[in-house]
Amino acid sequence: MGSAKKSSNTARQARIAEMRRAEEARNRRNRILTITLSTVVVAGLVVGGVFLVRSQSDDSSGDTASDGKTSGKFVTGADGVRTWEGDLGRNHVTEKVSYPVEPPVGGDHNQVWMNCNGDVYTKPLNNENAVHSLEHGAVWVTYTDQAPKADVDKLAAKVKKTPYSLMSPDDKQKDPIMLSAWGHQRTVTGADDPNVDKFFEKFVQGQQTPEPGAACTNGLSQ
Repeated sequence: MGSAKKSSNTARQARIAEMRRAEEARNRRNRILTITLSTVVVAGLVVGGVFLVRSQSDDSSGDTASDGKTSGKFVTGADGVRTWEGDLGRNHVTEKVSYPVEPPVGGDHNQVWMNCNGDVYTKPLNNENAVHSLEHGAVWVTYTDQAPKADVDKLAAKVKKTPYSLMSPDDKQKDPIMLSAWGHQRTVTGADDPNVDKFFEKFVQGQQTPEPGAACTNGLSQ
């Protein structure tokens, strides 16, 4: 039993290390490209090229949405994870989306994702940007002002060392601490709840990810 758990942890650490190396390699290539461009060309790219960089998703269709093209309901499993059974839209939109749950676990979203390379935000996020991060395979940790500071600090430390994760306050959610991934969500009692590690291990770049390996950097940041 212990050997199997150790093997699982080793595999997960190797997966996270590989994701981090891929992100670093992508960033190095971007820096080299920027340095070799002239100031005039770079200025032009700032205006016209950012749109192309930030829209590198194969789900770009549609301009507006009010309901996230989402239908269905949560079904709670024996492990306490709520799984969305129904449709989750994946169109890029420019308007606010009315999601059926808070925080949302999928649906139409903004073309720009929130940076989710272990990013911890101190202000609430626009759901439309965070949902795009979930599409890329990120786990989103959210909390209300009822969450103990000690738990918030511990969770922030975990997120900071985990690629494809992000964290932010959300006083509109029903429970003090919640974890979300594309199509999946659960409540946890605190940072030491063993379900935190289980959720991260299963859903960080997990099988539910619509766009595995898509970037968690070069997006939007507060």
